[in-house]
Amino acid sequence: MTTRVRAATDDALQMRHLLYGHLLSRALVVVAELGIPDLLADRAATAAEVAERTGSNPVVLQHLLRSLCAFEVFRETEPGRFALTPLGATLRADAPATARPTALLLGGEVGAAWDGLAGTVRSGRPAFDRVHGTDFFGYLDAHRHFREVFDASQAAGVELESETLVRAVDFGSADTIVDVGGGDGTLLAAILAAHPRPRGVLFDLDSVVSAARRRLTGAPVAHRIDCVGGDFDASVPPGGDLYLLRHIVHDWPDDRCVAILRRCRQAVTPGGRVVIVDRVAGAADAGDEARMTALMTLYMLTVVEGRERTAAEFGTLLDRAGLTLDAVVRVAGDTVALVARPGPRPR
Repeated sequence: MTTRVRAATDDALQMRHLLYGHLLSRALVVVAELGIPDLLADRAATAAEVAERTGSNPVVLQHLLRSLCAFEVFRETEPGRFALTPLGATLRADAPATARPTALLLGGEVGAAWDGLAGTVRSGRPAFDRVHGTDFFGYLDAHRHFREVFDASQAAGVELESETLVRAVDFGSADTIVDVGGGDGTLLAAILAAHPRPRGVLFDLDSVVSAARRRLTGAPVAHRIDCVGGDFDASVPPGGDLYLLRHIVHDWPDDRCVAILRRCRQAVTPGGRVVIVDRVAGAADAGDEARMTALMTLYMLTVVEGRERTAAEFGTLLDRAGLTLDAVVRVAGDTVALVARPGPRPR
């Protein structure tokens, strides 16, 4: 076999690996839905034992578990008996920064939207809207269980980033931190726990803030957090000297992002900062994080109207909003904190 033919064959095989990759995701979703990582948390078990406890077919389940051994999710300790690996343990419900709610999210309504990707490519509109008859955030408000799964996935994501983020950005010198679209308050509470000086304002939709108040009750920093309901498409609470937008900008198209950032610029006190935490696309390397960011772009386009942006695209948004980039701080992988300050008037 010539070098050229061998290379072509290798490329063809690699392409097939990519094409069949969605089966791996579906297999992981099934494992999470059945709660198998929790069943194997303390000891190995046979496929028959797991099948009995999950109401599954033992023959098919054994093939599922054995297939995932090839990806180091499980380990076959002896024929037909399976144990959980450290990688697989991240799908346990009680794992730190558990991946289980993300698996449930991708396997449900979000997964159904992926089948409409071709329509998104043609129309430029999120497939989620067409598949479910409403936009993603409207669906969240109307479906309590979906909201609970989404919030759990978001909280796990915060847990992945918060330890690094609270140290990477100078939050300690702020007097008032406004967490715009701050969800259940997990991140804001972590920031305030690490920095005794600032007070915090948790700003999100009324329904989200109501749940956050209940969650924060009794938290050591609860007395330093004001929960404010509202819509950042209309206004943001004034008077903060640091406005934080973690994974908010990537949810929206450019014009809407500019409008949100302009409101933050108008609300921030003189000398204050606007901090955007998001992935930055377009990295020169093709490592795992760059691939993840590429996939997240497709995710955002299919589910909402957002996208992951390059450094230059973020620069354009900031310029249009009247903000000047002051610093870029790496948080984790391709995720960075873009620290901006009010600059020339918005264009």
